[in-house]
Amino acid sequence: MAQGQQPILVLPEGTSRYLGRDAQRMNILAGKILAETVRTTLGPKGMDKMLVDSLGDIVVTNDGVTILKEMDIEHPAAKMLVEVAKTQEDEVGDGTTTAVIIAGELLKKAENLLEMEIHPTIIAMGYRQASEKAQEILDDIAIDASDRDTLMKVAMTAMTGKGTEKAREPLAQLIVDAVKQVEEDGEVEKDHIKIEKKEGAAVDDSTLVQGVIIDKERVHPGMPKKVENAKIALLNCPIEVKETEVDAEIRITDPSQMQAFIEQEEQMIRDMVNSIVDTGANVLFCQKGIDDLAQHYLAKAGVLAVRRVKKSDMEKLSKATGANIVTNIEDLGEEDLGEAGVVSEKKISGEEMIFVEECKEPKAVTILVRGSTEHVVSEVERAIEDAIGVVAATVEDGKVVAGGGAPEIEIAKRLKDYADSISGREQLAVSAFADALEIVPKTLAENAGLDSIDVLVDLRAAHEESPYMGIDVFDGNIVDMKEAGVIEPHRVKKQAIQSAAEAAEMILRIDDVIAASSSGSEDEGMDEMGGMGGMPPM
Repeated sequence: MAQGQQPILVLPEGTSRYLGRDAQRMNILAGKILAETVRTTLGPKGMDKMLVDSLGDIVVTNDGVTILKEMDIEHPAAKMLVEVAKTQEDEVGDGTTTAVIIAGELLKKAENLLEMEIHPTIIAMGYRQASEKAQEILDDIAIDASDRDTLMKVAMTAMTGKGTEKAREPLAQLIVDAVKQVEEDGEVEKDHIKIEKKEGAAVDDSTLVQGVIIDKERVHPGMPKKVENAKIALLNCPIEVKETEVDAEIRITDPSQMQAFIEQEEQMIRDMVNSIVDTGANVLFCQKGIDDLAQHYLAKAGVLAVRRVKKSDMEKLSKATGANIVTNIEDLGEEDLGEAGVVSEKKISGEEMIFVEECKEPKAVTILVRGSTEHVVSEVERAIEDAIGVVAATVEDGKVVAGGGAPEIEIAKRLKDYADSISGREQLAVSAFADALEIVPKTLAENAGLDSIDVLVDLRAAHEESPYMGIDVFDGNIVDMKEAGVIEPHRVKKQAIQSAAEAAEMILRIDDVIAASSSGSEDEGMDEMGGMGGMPPM
């Protein structure tokens, strides 16, 4: 700059900027740290994490996506890996930890290649080629199966190592029954399986209700507690006198007019109740409010009524009972009513709940999850959600792969052969991708207290014979996972490898990080970014 000239400020003061290798090194470090954080939770012998938020609420879990959501992550590259876990959770429901540790390991291997002066774009291209080839290999080693026995094994594999392990067989039965019940034309709408959790009993006491459980109680004590052969009406309008749309004033000059006005209001409510009762309905679920007088008339008519039911629960009731949700009481007819064998109010763990049971061919069901304490129930619920996801994926795709690290080793073995057929520097990236996939069996072994090097050597040798050989973490042997019944949906592995590869590619292509100063104190945001790996802020 010539003397006397003003410096040119392109970026505002307090902006931090990392360029070239510094930016890559920092992003890779963030990815590696995040992967290391969740690594210890992988597999049947994975440990749990206790997360305490700013309000002091505690979550105890080994579910990868829950850990990452609960952690208050600042680093932008680390946030990209959290997105990988969230995508995995939304698409399949399981395999979140696998996806994150593969992404972390891909970044770690890329760091070695960057040290060898290989351009990040070449590494990204190599990773893309390897990811496409890995998908082909995965399709080749997939097993076609979606019978009940396979679904049971898939559900039990997903729940192994979670808080549900001691009751995984009865829970797997419930989950497979639930998924089979809501399946329509080969599609499974997971939202139609409601999970209602209540503490105060053993996990084994969890039950599947062929219908819906509503966490509400009757609106009036005079109503019946139990209604058999229920005819159910679903209303999306209040049972009360409507307010006028515009500001109106009513002038009353005579006490008899006042009496007539009150009687008119009562008559309107009575007419509303009569029009519901005349359809033959003996159970009423209302999304809005029910007037006190209407409650009295409904109780006299022997109708069990529930008010302020959630919209999602109304939709599930409609799916389970076949009732139509009606927006205007005058439009309610007999054809809009749904049916259930029995509707009853039961006390569970000190709270009243409405059970709509014994529905004919319900397309919405409820799993009542029990556990001794609140934290146990929450962890069981997370395990059940994962298992529902994998069973639904297996029903829809009809394809499974062996577990216990078998597919990763087989893909790694074939990718190394494939790498030899590629000329150019991408060969090194493909080879690094193959090595990175071995992190899954390696981590399974480490978490089980086994020697990871011995296990990897034995696995590679076993895969010369069969692509289904995996690690049995309970006795440390290499066994045929297909025979042992340890199987996972094809979609879990496919999504995990694909998401991890794409996230790693995206992070590798970043060579410049420009971060605005945080609103709190200058440079605070980038201090934390640099500080994550012990790097001083610039």
